Amino acid sequence: MHGDHGLDPTATGPDPHDARPPAGRAVRLGVGGPVGSGKTALVAALCRALGAEVELAVVTNDIYTTEDADFLRAAGVLAPERIEAVQTGCCPHTAIRDDITANLDAVDRLTERFPALRLVIIESGGDNLTAVFSRGLVDRQIFVVDVAGGDKVPRKGGPGVTTADLLVINKTDLAERVGADLDVMSGDAHRIRKGLPVTLQSLVDTPDAPAVAGWVREQLTAT
Repeated sequence: MHGDHGLDPTATGPDPHDARPPAGRAVRLGVGGPVGSGKTALVAALCRALGAEVELAVVTNDIYTTEDADFLRAAGVLAPERIEAVQTGCCPHTAIRDDITANLDAVDRLTERFPALRLVIIESGGDNLTAVFSRGLVDRQIFVVDVAGGDKVPRKGGPGVTTADLLVINKTDLAERVGADLDVMSGDAHRIRKGLPVTLQSLVDTPDAPAVAGWVREQLTAT
């Protein structure tokens, strides 16, 4: 069992966006964001896009259920044994940032089961704009927001929006219906993130999430 490896995401030191996993270890990719932003749908899209070319597995986080893992298994995006569910029993950010033991144990089980893994996607339970992953748990992190929250969301900031390696503004197909201005969202996001990448997507229009999948491929190539 692992101890508490939580790290302060604001701590100074080496550039966290340039982190590399130890040789031979799978890249760990965190996917976080508020409830309903489309995290599980994005994970499913990445599994469909990358599953045939990359040895990958998934860890999901829910507070009291295994709903997200069950959704992925039912969708058939990966073999069921490649999906592990963590029930946090507490605020979602605790299990991805403060005491990451349960998630590390789930990753270990998958690694023992599939020694050739190159990528493990760890999906957070739904949380708020402050929820980021410990760099002791993941090497890269994606933060997902959606236009249904309004075009003010990116400029609200918070560590999820400002520090994630990639910010995904999701459900752009809903923008007109909810009165969200995509140009405002994109402009605010680029301004507040100071050069870190931003992508806008609709999984209705592009179900295989090509921009995000391409970014993930780049991360794998860089390690």
